[in-house]
Amino acid sequence: MTVQEIDLPMPDGPCDAFLALPEDPGPHPGVLFIMDAIGLRPRIAQMAQRIADWGLAVLAPNHFWRAGRQPLIDPELLTAERAPARHKAMGELIAALTPALWAADGPVYLDQLAQVARVTDAPTRVVGYCMGGRLGVALAAQCPDRVGVVAGFHPGGLVTDSPQSPHQLLPKVRARLYFGYADADPSMPIDAQDTFAAAAADAGCDFRGELYSGAAHGYTMADLPAYSAEAEARHWHELARVFAD
Repeated sequence: MTVQEIDLPMPDGPCDAFLALPEDPGPHPGVLFIMDAIGLRPRIAQMAQRIADWGLAVLAPNHFWRAGRQPLIDPELLTAERAPARHKAMGELIAALTPALWAADGPVYLDQLAQVARVTDAPTRVVGYCMGGRLGVALAAQCPDRVGVVAGFHPGGLVTDSPQSPHQLLPKVRARLYFGYADADPSMPIDAQDTFAAAAADAGCDFRGELYSGAAHGYTMADLPAYSAEAEARHWHELARVFAD
């Protein structure tokens, strides 16, 4: 089945999104797919469809919709040589999506998933890439009864000095958590991984974090220089496991 490109009605305008569904009519457990900072593109559609093939209904919204429709980053910037320009564009988009805006949008995405697909009453599974990991934790803390799993891969910013840092939100989280960290990732170094693990233990969270040795930030994304086929395969194995538990 081809991934559908749809518009979600948000309070301040339309949000473009991908919707991937299994072949049978369902209902199916729902998955909120939180894209990386590069945005919706063919690679995200491929990944959403792979998850849908497991029997899940997958919604991948453009959480930068206030800045415009995707693509917001020129595909020509996805090469190693254009990394500085790519990182600059990504940084501007990330900064514009404030915690307050995500707090307004995240629950709406959960509502929209139920409206655009036949989903079961089970809590939503969330998978996030890059910044999607921390956004997933924030949503799980905000909607603890509605989010059952948060899986994040090459996540960044899970531990900061802000009172809204994801690790400070863990006492509110009931979801199972799994994070596959990139190696030598300045956005989530080893000491931050340890801090997050300690906070999860203190909060009594069902948490597992693993370092993907030798895999750089962005290792799941086949359209980026950081891509690692070995790490991508491991990520699919772990994602299937945590979604099935």
